[in-house]
Amino acid sequence: MITIISGSNRKNNKTLHFARYVYDKLRLETDSEVKFLDLSELEGNVVYENMYKDSDQPKMIQHIQDTYFIPSTKFWFFIPEYNGSYPGIVKLLLDAMSIREYKPSFDDKKACITGIASGRAGNLRGMDHLAEVLNHLGIHVHPNKNPISSIFKLLNSEDNSITKEAEETLQKQIAQILKF
Repeated sequence: MITIISGSNRKNNKTLHFARYVYDKLRLETDSEVKFLDLSELEGNVVYENMYKDSDQPKMIQHIQDTYFIPSTKFWFFIPEYNGSYPGIVKLLLDAMSIREYKPSFDDKKACITGIASGRAGNLRGMDHLAEVLNHLGIHVHPNKNPISSIFKLLNSEDNSITKEAEETLQKQIAQILKF
């Protein structure tokens, strides 16, 4: 199973358009199950006093772990640039997944990373930061961390569909994750 993670909890975020494009394409190009985890759909307070106690972990976190992490063999993180790195919600999610069922969630799995940014660098630093955390958790990260820059030039302003240029770079990464 491959889990696509759209790594922003902001409503109506632009990262979602790139992640959804890949989700739709992957479903057509593989026989593996493909799931989509949109962090902007998280509801309620994900930060709470006893969040690092297994016995107090909320059902939402257990559901995410049981549905999207444990059964997956591959992950694809789409991460927007937030303050020169990746969003805190992604780190919080990974931290929450490490409380219960650590090895089944992370150990010896694979991941691709796509950085999304309105600026020039496509979140290069954020992808490196996330890759270090994923490696520490036991996840093998594909060496092609794909920076997508100047996203407002790659999105159609009327319907937020992505341009041919963006499609081409994502299609290369789709082929890579399927071989990885």
